[in-house]
Order: sequence, then structure tokens, then C-alpha cells
Amino acid sequence: MIARQADALAATLTGFMGFMMSLPEERPADFLFGNPHEIARPAYVEALRAGAEPTDKDHYAYTMTLPSAADAIVEGLRRRFGITFDAADVSLTNGNFAALSIVLRTVADPGDEIVYVSPPWFFYEPMIVAAGMRPVRVAAPGDTYDLDVEAIAAAIGPATRAVIVNSPHNPSGRIYPAAALDDLSAVLTEASSRAGRPIYLVSDEAYNRIVFDARTFPTPVAHYPASFMLYTYAKTLLAPGSRLGYIAMPPSMPDRAQLRDALLVSTIATGWAFPVSLLQHALPRLETLDAGMPALQARRDLVCETLAGQGYDLLVPEGTFYVLVRSPVGDDRAFCERLAAKGVWVLPGSMFEAPGRFRISLTAADDMVTYALPRFGEAIAEVR
Repeated sequence: MIARQADALAATLTGFMGFMMSLPEERPADFLFGNPHEIARPAYVEALRAGAEPTDKDHYAYTMTLPSAADAIVEGLRRRFGITFDAADVSLTNGNFAALSIVLRTVADPGDEIVYVSPPWFFYEPMIVAAGMRPVRVAAPGDTYDLDVEAIAAAIGPATRAVIVNSPHNPSGRIYPAAALDDLSAVLTEASSRAGRPIYLVSDEAYNRIVFDARTFPTPVAHYPASFMLYTYAKTLLAPGSRLGYIAMPPSMPDRAQLRDALLVSTIATGWAFPVSLLQHALPRLETLDAGMPALQARRDLVCETLAGQGYDLLVPEGTFYVLVRSPVGDDRAFCERLAAKGVWVLPGSMFEAPGRFRISLTAADDMVTYALPRFGEAIAEVR
């Protein structure tokens, strides 16, 4: 068990470290990850300052899920999705890493199967393996990255306990439409009936507030009763080092009372995976902040239009802050190293089950974009 965990995690980390070590030290344009490249916004810092100010003797006591934080989350979800969650069904976590681990251990046992869509977030497979479960990969169509409901249905077997979906999808930026989610709901409902127990939907919605072109984001949780919503504030607030997120069960969830208790036990057993009290006190203010979408969309438009004009084949993201681009040569890592030699760092698709592509993070600062765009043009011209 421990050896399999180590192998899965080591394979992921070795790929990262090997690529990182191959890069030159100078990196004037860093598009690798969703890290901030500018000073945090004053509203964010002020929310943290206010959360740090003690209001009573228990301000920094052991804190599980602070009622004021849960109430703010419920109100935000009602306003955005029209779903009236119960505050008792909100469990605060220190980010989506912990949330996924908690939910897996709550709904599945060692040996159970967990289905996920590929290309995935980097750590789905290692975390499934770490919980003693078996990952089952379903490939999304490489031209559109739509939700392949038929393939998911075919992957569900007697040992399946949950299906993980990620919308808006990292790395493609695809938002799964309501019709596809209805189809998925029908598949999961039928499979649950056949199994005689719920097959849960784990909805990773880290980017559900980062949506372009004034689109409406349909949450998968509204389409299937036995769903968990996983959310992290790291993306919206561009603060991945401040570990703050939550698990929310909709009012449609079967056996909510038992699951509340199970989630609590799993959160404690995961290593007291609640956010620190300061972040919990700050959460009602943080909940009101947005991702600065006008500036982010302008950056998306500039990057996508320029790269398409240079001859790159790319997907214009509907959400997230990533752009997935086809490498003009078959070896995506070699092309990324060519870009790195010009001071432009992007992430090879072979590191996240999307060989032949690379991913650009739009969290880079505007001066990085200005520096990088001509060099993208140079690189594709050279390989032609």
C-alpha cells in the first residue's frame, strides 16, 4: 500500500522536478502555475487584517467550521446558483487537496474504484492511490475536451464508488454544459440503482468563479442529488498559499446527517484539515471578493488572439486561467524547453496526461505577457 502511494506520487513529482531542473535560472516570463506575480490586492490584505483582529477570547481557539463562515458560504451559493444549502452541510477545509482526501475517505473504502476524467488535475491519481483505492481513467476527446458521458458509463463497474469531474476544467478551460450534466446524472442514477448504493459525484469547482464572456456556469451539483461540491478560494483570490476551501453537500444529498458526521471524522483524521482560525474569521469578507475578471479576460483575449495569429492551434478557454495549446512539434517537452531558452516558461502537457500540448497560466503579469508573445512567434517560426 505505502509502496504504491510512493510510486504514484513519485512519478508525478519526478516529472515536475526533472522539467524544472532542465530550465534556465532566468525566467522573465513565468506561465507555469497559478501563482501570483503581482502584489496581493488591498481588499484581500484588509480582509486578512480584519480576520486577525480578536473579537473575544475564543478567536484563536480550536476552530472547526465557524458558523459565520458557513453562513457566508451558504448565502453566496444561494445567490450564484439558486440552491439553498444548509450551513450544517458546509465543511471548511484547508484547500482542495484536503477536501478531496476527506471526501474519498468518507464515501469509499480501500479497493473501491474512483473514476476521473483525463487530462486531470495533477494529483487525482496519487490521492486516490494514497487512500487505498483504484483510479479509473476516462479520456476526454482531445479535440473538444467535452465530458464523454458514454465513456464514463462504460468505466463504471461493481466496485465504483465515486466519479470526479472538474468544471471549469483544468487544463482545457472547458465548462461542461447543462445537457451533458443531465446525461451524466442519468448514468449515475441508473448505476447507483444497479449497485444498490449511491455512486457519488465529486464536483471539483476550484474555478467556478473564473468564467469568461459573461457565461453562466452550471454547477454539476444542481444536476445530481448525491454530489459533493469542492471549492477553494486559492484560484479566485490568487492566493494558493492561504489554504482555504470547503466541501458543500446540497439539500438533495441522501443520508446527509450521517455524512455530516463522517466528514467531520474524516477531516479530523486527515490531520485536523480545517483552515486556520484567522482565515475562517476573514472568510465572510473574502467571499465577497472577485477574481478581477475584466483584466483576466483581456489577458486571455490578447494571448489567444496573438498565438492563433502566429499559427498555434489552441483552445480558447471558457473558464479557468489557463490556455491549452497544441505543440507545433510532437515532443511537447522539447518545445517547452525551446521556449524556456527564450525566457518563457510553460508547462508541457505530458506532465498532466495531455501529450503534444502545453499549458499557459494567465496569472502571469502583463509585462511577462508583453515580453513573451514575440518569443512564442519566434519559437513556432523556428520549428517550421
